[in-house]
Amino acid sequence: MELPGFMQPPQLPGERPPPAPPPAERVQRQLTPEGPGALGELGALLEAAGGRRLFGDVSPAALGELVASLSRFAAPPEQQQEAAELPGKDGAYEAVAERAAEAGAVLLRLLAELEAARTEETLGDPVVGPILRRVAAPVYVFAVTHVVDGPWTSARSRSVAGDLLESLVRAADCGSVAEFLRGKKEDEEGRFAAVMGLLKQELTKDTWKRNPAMKHVFAWTLPHVTRPWLSRYLESILPPSLLISDDYREENKILGVRCLHHIVLNVPGADLCQFNRAQVVYHALYNHLYSREAPLIQAVLLCLLDLLPVLERAQRRQEQQQQQPRAPTRCDEVLQLLLTHMEAEHRLALRRVYAGTLPAFVRRLGVLVARHLKRLERVIVGYLEVCDGPEEEARLGILETLRCTIEHAWPRMPCRLPVLLKALLRMMWDVHADRGPTPEPVRAALLRGATECLILLDRCSEGRVKILLEGVDGSCEESCVRDCLRKVRENT
Repeated sequence: MELPGFMQPPQLPGERPPPAPPPAERVQRQLTPEGPGALGELGALLEAAGGRRLFGDVSPAALGELVASLSRFAAPPEQQQEAAELPGKDGAYEAVAERAAEAGAVLLRLLAELEAARTEETLGDPVVGPILRRVAAPVYVFAVTHVVDGPWTSARSRSVAGDLLESLVRAADCGSVAEFLRGKKEDEEGRFAAVMGLLKQELTKDTWKRNPAMKHVFAWTLPHVTRPWLSRYLESILPPSLLISDDYREENKILGVRCLHHIVLNVPGADLCQFNRAQVVYHALYNHLYSREAPLIQAVLLCLLDLLPVLERAQRRQEQQQQQPRAPTRCDEVLQLLLTHMEAEHRLALRRVYAGTLPAFVRRLGVLVARHLKRLERVIVGYLEVCDGPEEEARLGILETLRCTIEHAWPRMPCRLPVLLKALLRMMWDVHADRGPTPEPVRAALLRGATECLILLDRCSEGRVKILLEGVDGSCEESCVRDCLRKVRENT
C-alpha cells in the first residue's frame, strides 16, 4: 500500500523524489475490492500522523477527496434504470456492508482527530473549521446511507454508521442531527444546503433509481428540517419528492407522499401557492386516489387533509377579489371521488381507511357537506350493515361520520330519519346478536356511537325518534339494546 505524502520517508540530499499521483488517485488505488485490508492500514496511518501533521500538511480539498473515495468504495452497486425490485441480501450486498463498516471506522478516526485538533493551540477552529465544512456533507450522506435498514447494510455497518453520525454531530458542535442540518438559530444556515447539493445530482429523473440508497437518505433527512427553516429549501426538496411519489412502485409512492406531507406541514401556505406549487402537489396526490392499495390511500388522504386548507384560502381570496359566488372547493372534489369509491368498495382494508378519514372531510366541509348528503347517506347505510372484523374500525368510523354530518347539516336530517333510524337499529341488533370474536369494549363503543346518533337525530327532528321508538322499546327483550333505547327516550 502506498503511503500518503505526510508519511513518506525523507529523501537523501540531491535525490529527486518521484512525482506523487493526485490524492484522489492514490486513495482510489488503495480502496479496491480486492484489497479491503488497506482500509485498516489507512486508519492506522491517520492515527499515527496526528492532527498537527495531518491537518497542517494536507489541504481540505485532499481530505474531501479522501471522504469521497471512501463513500464510492462503500456505495451500493449501481442498478439499471429499469430495475423493478431491489435484490435481497446477496454476496454483493454483503460485501458492501463489510466495506461500509471498514470505511466508517476510518472516517470515525478522521473525525476523532478533528475533535482533538480543535483543542490544540496551533490548530483550533481556524484550521478545523474549513476542513469540517468540506467533509461534513459527504460524511453525513455516507453515514445516513448505511444507518438506514437496507439490503446493502448489516447490523455491524448500521452500528458503525450510527456512531459516525453521532461523532459528526459532536464534531460540528451541535446537539442533534436537526441542529446540524438546519443550524442553531433561525438566521443561521446549517449543512442541509450542502447535503442537498450532493443528493440533487443523485435524485434526477435519469439517476434516482441507479443508487437505491439515495431516496432513503433524502426521506430520512427531510423530516429533521422543519418550519421555519424548510421554506428556504423548497426549490430543492419539492422536485425529488414529486419524482419519487410519481413512481409505479407502491413503496416509492408512499415514500414520496410522506415527503410531500412534511413539506405541506412545514412550508407556509403563501410559499406553497407561489408559482402554483400547491396545485401541482394536489394533482399529484389526487391521481393516487385511484390506487387500490390501502397504505398509499391512507398516506394520500392524510396529506390532502392538510393541503386542502391552503388551496381553499387561496381560492377564497380570489373569489373575494373578483366578487364571485362561493364555488365548490377541492375538498368537494376529493369527497365526491371518495364517496364514489366507497360505494363500490368490498376490500375490508380499504373500507377501514376510507371510513377512518371520512369524518375529517365532513368536518372540513362543515355545513357545505349538505351538497353530498344523498351519496353520503347511501355510504353510511351500506357500511353500517357490514361487520369488518373484531375491531370494527369501518363501522366506528362511519358512526363518527354520521355524528359529524348530523351536527353540521342538522336541518336536512329530518327527511332522512326513517332510513337512518332503521339502519342504526339494525346495526345495534346485529352487534348484540353477533357471537363472533369482537371484544366487549368494541361492542360497547358501537352501541354507544349508535345511541349518540339517535339522540342527535331526535334533537334535530324535534322528538320524532322518541315517538318512533315507543313500539320498539316495548317489544325489545334484550337488556343492552333496551338500555340504549332508554337513554334516547330519557334524553332531553
